[in-house]
Amino acid sequence: MKKPSLLIIFFSVFIDLIGFGIVLPLLPLYSKQFGASGPVIGAIIASFSLMQFLFAPAWGRLSDRIGRRPVILISNAGSAISYALFAIASTRTGDAALWLLLASRVFAGICGANLSVANAYIADITPPDKRTQKMGLIGMAFGLGFIFGPALGAFSYHQFGLAGPGWTASIFCGVNFLLGCCVLAESWKPNSEHVPRRPGLAQWTQTFRRPTVGFVIGTYFLATFCFACFESTFSLLVKEQFHLDERHAGYLFTYCGLLGAFLQGGGLGWLNRRLGEQRLIAGSLIVVAVSLALLPTVSTITALLLCLALFAVGSGINRPPTFGLISLRTPPQEQGATLGVTQSAASLARIIGPIFANALYAARPSLPYLVCAAVALITGLVAWTYLCRQSQEILGADVQAG
Repeated sequence: MKKPSLLIIFFSVFIDLIGFGIVLPLLPLYSKQFGASGPVIGAIIASFSLMQFLFAPAWGRLSDRIGRRPVILISNAGSAISYALFAIASTRTGDAALWLLLASRVFAGICGANLSVANAYIADITPPDKRTQKMGLIGMAFGLGFIFGPALGAFSYHQFGLAGPGWTASIFCGVNFLLGCCVLAESWKPNSEHVPRRPGLAQWTQTFRRPTVGFVIGTYFLATFCFACFESTFSLLVKEQFHLDERHAGYLFTYCGLLGAFLQGGGLGWLNRRLGEQRLIAGSLIVVAVSLALLPTVSTITALLLCLALFAVGSGINRPPTFGLISLRTPPQEQGATLGVTQSAASLARIIGPIFANALYAARPSLPYLVCAAVALITGLVAWTYLCRQSQEILGADVQAG
């Protein structure tokens, strides 16, 4: 009988995100080539996050009822189909190409259950004291997928033309599906009698009724909002300040991704043992705030790299303890649903953030960074006060119980 494996779920997420990383940077280029206007390009890009916002909680609830394995396999198969649609779209022209491109992103967003269910999978098979450290593996897979994906996308584009990246991503996800069928074991033995049936809005309400869980999801929404604002305007900022083109901006994103990935895969466990999830969540937001406030002011490449390193540390540290703490405060039979709501909240932030940031950037380039720095700082300080007090109350209750 196959045993649940962290390594297998890591590679499943890694391969899925390689496919995502292959296609994502090419979306604006392809959309423009097919004659799309700016708003249409924005709609195509945002459609993925919108579908994730709508469907992530439902996939999470389903994984609580039928198990993690079938939902992950459905997600992998759906990703393979969506990237095949992307490849087919690249062989069409005009409106037909744009509609297929939109359909591919909508379908990918609907089937994009891998991340939240993978987190639930890890929660199922790891003890509480190691959960945050193991959640870091998902962040590491995420970072590495975005590093290798764009490189593979560029290579397949030059080797095979417009359709190459889509077919490459589809093949990767198809292989991921077949490997999952062969080696991915089930981590959760569901008992549908113990899993509550709730419609989408009721699941959100129930999740936010848990005080710590609701608060942490709120901080994660604001953190993701700040990250999305950074990601959507950074290329413009370095072009204006340092006259760097998109290729060099891509190198800087890769630099951030490598730092964040290796921090989550290596040093996170050590930090969590010494500081705990609560302080890591709050501290990461304060670090992000400092880096965002400094970014518009730097005038040398060295200072830019130092600011980006600071941002990579803050953003890299934030996600694993967030999911770890939410998981620790959630009953086993509701892990999928609750983590699905968390992923849904992050998707909403990724829709709102770029719209907000680009509007502010048009008024003044430094404005989105300064506003997000203030948001991150206030959120971090409030989180430090609230979460650390919660931690002390829980510790005091444990001592009295002992």
